[in-house]
Amino acid sequence: MRHANVAIFVPHNGCPHQCSFCNQRSITGQREQPTPDDVRRVVQKAKECLNGEEQAEIAFFGGSFTAIDRGYMVALLEAAVPFVREGSFMGIRISTRPDAIDRQILALLRTYGVTSIELGAQSMDDCVLACNGRGHTAVQVEEAAACIRSEGFSLGLQMMTGLYGDTPAGAKQTAHRLAALEPDTMRIYPTIVMRGTDLERKYRAGDYLPMPLEDAVNLCAELLEGFERQGIRVIRLGLHSTPELERDRVAGPWHPAFRELCESRRIFNGLLRALEENLIYNATIKIKVNPKWRSKVVGQKRANVMELLKRGYTAYVVEAPTVLENQLVIASSKKDVTVCF
Repeated sequence: MRHANVAIFVPHNGCPHQCSFCNQRSITGQREQPTPDDVRRVVQKAKECLNGEEQAEIAFFGGSFTAIDRGYMVALLEAAVPFVREGSFMGIRISTRPDAIDRQILALLRTYGVTSIELGAQSMDDCVLACNGRGHTAVQVEEAAACIRSEGFSLGLQMMTGLYGDTPAGAKQTAHRLAALEPDTMRIYPTIVMRGTDLERKYRAGDYLPMPLEDAVNLCAELLEGFERQGIRVIRLGLHSTPELERDRVAGPWHPAFRELCESRRIFNGLLRALEENLIYNATIKIKVNPKWRSKVVGQKRANVMELLKRGYTAYVVEAPTVLENQLVIASSKKDVTVCF
């Protein structure tokens, strides 16, 4: 079954810090705080649209949910939990800070139907965290993650690439340490310079250089492959497009189809490895793919096919419904090779 979130944004509420990159109101496209009536209305409408083919959660995103005023937090949960108890939704998902989690708050969350908790880790390098005003440490990420897992909640972790003071090697090390915490899900966000942030000031002063889109795609494709190889689902790559994001975005590797770019690059890398490992060079090849994967294999604007041509391969991508979505078959005069992802 497909999974869906009914997202309710609590923009920049509860967070005691102002991170260098943060402009939550532009990122979420929302400025007003939701009321319990707003929650009931949104969830009821979503309930009516569910078709029985989706496993849906009610999700509170955009702020540090467990750090907001306790009475307000409980009021929002009380508005949402009846829909969980009646069986219309599988649970409630929240996002929060690593330093806003303890066993007492977890007990309260369980009472109100929370089943999944995401932590905004962003980096596991204390210097990078300090440079970006995060206000927590890598150890606090590890402690909060362990606490969440030990109490039986589904654990989600969020990381960023291209942060001020970070490097691609540092991001890979962050990914390695986060994977070791055994999260059920991951989100990966390339750093975008937003208007009105400290990062914008650094960028305009020449103290911060955003990662180019091509480099961000290469890095995130590698991270995506690494997480999924370990059985960790990456449920988001890149920021969701909103009119406010378009308006306030100053610089950085944003693309409306960022995930597809990364998936396509991951497929290209795996395809090239398979060709080289099987000693297939300067050949005409037929790549058989499931119809749903054709655009990813071809690449945006035929980027993968053109890159193969530069490397001596004339590639034809053909649809084959019998090929699984996570596979492709390379047919050449030398041999046929099945590649799994």
